[in-house]
Amino acid sequence: MIIDSKKWVADNGDGTYTNPILYTDYSDPDVCRVGDDYFMTASSFCNTPALPVLHSKDLVNWTLISYALENIPEKQYREPLHGCGVWAPAIRYHEGEFIIFFPMPDEGIYVVKTKDPWGKWDEPTQLFAGKGWIDPCPFWDDDGKAYMVSGVAKSRIGYKSVLNLCEITPDCMHIIGGEQRIFDGNVTNQETIEGPKLYKRNGYYYIFAPAGGVKQGWQTVLRSKDIRGPYEHRVVMLQKDTEINGPHQGAWIDTVTGEDWFIHFQDVYAAGRITHLQPMRWVDDWPVIGEISDKEIADGETAGKPVMTYKKPDVGASAGRIVTPDAEDDFSGNTLGLQWQWNANHEESWYRLENGRLILNAVMRSADSISNQPNLLMQKWHLPEFCAQTKIDISDLKCGDTAGLVSLGVLYGAVAVERRSDKFIVKSISGEQQFKNERASAADTVEILEELPPDTKAVYFSNKVSKVPSTQTNSDGPYTFPVPAEEISLGYSLDGKEYKAALKYPAKAGRWVGVKHGVFCFHDGENEAGSAAVEYFRFV
Repeated sequence: MIIDSKKWVADNGDGTYTNPILYTDYSDPDVCRVGDDYFMTASSFCNTPALPVLHSKDLVNWTLISYALENIPEKQYREPLHGCGVWAPAIRYHEGEFIIFFPMPDEGIYVVKTKDPWGKWDEPTQLFAGKGWIDPCPFWDDDGKAYMVSGVAKSRIGYKSVLNLCEITPDCMHIIGGEQRIFDGNVTNQETIEGPKLYKRNGYYYIFAPAGGVKQGWQTVLRSKDIRGPYEHRVVMLQKDTEINGPHQGAWIDTVTGEDWFIHFQDVYAAGRITHLQPMRWVDDWPVIGEISDKEIADGETAGKPVMTYKKPDVGASAGRIVTPDAEDDFSGNTLGLQWQWNANHEESWYRLENGRLILNAVMRSADSISNQPNLLMQKWHLPEFCAQTKIDISDLKCGDTAGLVSLGVLYGAVAVERRSDKFIVKSISGEQQFKNERASAADTVEILEELPPDTKAVYFSNKVSKVPSTQTNSDGPYTFPVPAEEISLGYSLDGKEYKAALKYPAKAGRWVGVKHGVFCFHDGENEAGSAAVEYFRFV
């Protein structure tokens, strides 16, 4: 594997790749192919811009090219609603348009379209209004009819493990009739089946769907000659003796050369749900995902196991170069880097790019806890271990302004500078989110670390994430494996060389998301607010 201390590089440069292809929290991925281009989308929950769109030429090297939503289409998302918002989407290309179906489990099913995935997407429309429908996937049949398969969220409607089908208009604007239950995982040993993706091949309708839960589950495939069923099912990928737990949710994708592949995620706790690529083949009109021998198949085995290192897909003459999504930023561009997302629906007035710096205006504090402040500007982890550093010019802070670096999970922390009349105060902020009905509450613990001279111009901040020995195991399913463990260390410096410790605590994922980190500036008080200037965000 190519080692880069600042990037995760899955392409080994020798015709092979090593999983994960993205060490980034792109959960619930779905992929479509258009010619020799591949496009992926994923969940984004309450963060904006929402619905990331990634592009690849070879299924291994990916770049983030756009977001399908600038903001989430409901007013309540002006505040962070952790665990709510945009759940598992599906992306398809139909009659010259890219179409994403995405669920919001408290509001309904939405559809967003574009003809140019690098450009601006249309405003979303609501296909279904109501609670509990999740994981929608559209399908257009040979006779011109269109359908949507979906799952359900027990947290919203009181039951789970069933898949429903309904007919929709081919333009995806309306549902025709009601939903029909086509599979019940409660009576077929496929509990928690969800995330369905609907395809057709050789006269069979196939629904790829994970079951068994995110951390201990497996991949199941349903098959029928009639789209409305009845469906038979098989388990087609299991963790077995590998370290890739879960293997959960994803997309069957083919290449122009006729190969078949499967993209899914693995939940690695604090870092979130990282993206894997698996080989796939067909045996007697059933898919088998991952590594499996001919002898195993002859002996009746139906499930492969995830691969770690494998030959790259044969994508023909269009094979791309080694690329990775951006993480570092010197803010020299005309627009904010695509790696950045806000903690809730955002406003353009919160920031500007000026003279190679990111100017964060001090937004009025609206939450008791920093974890629920909307204008946290953050990005996902992109490595299993790293040290991020940023320099913030604090000379334009006004009395009542606070600016600094934040790391946000269920356990959260920040190190910041607050302007108090004629002095600056360095402080740490920490706490733990508590959830009830998918709503988070928290109380900040604040500790004063140091008083700085009033003529201080800038402060450097650091976030170091280090792996530590695991002390827990997960044995809630058929496998027992160690729970990954990381430690977060936040610090600050006045010269960018010697850093003082501010906080140290165990990393713990957020609600359905990995830990995120970034910068912020907010104002608390009635006097005039100022701003902070972020000069860079880099990894050392």
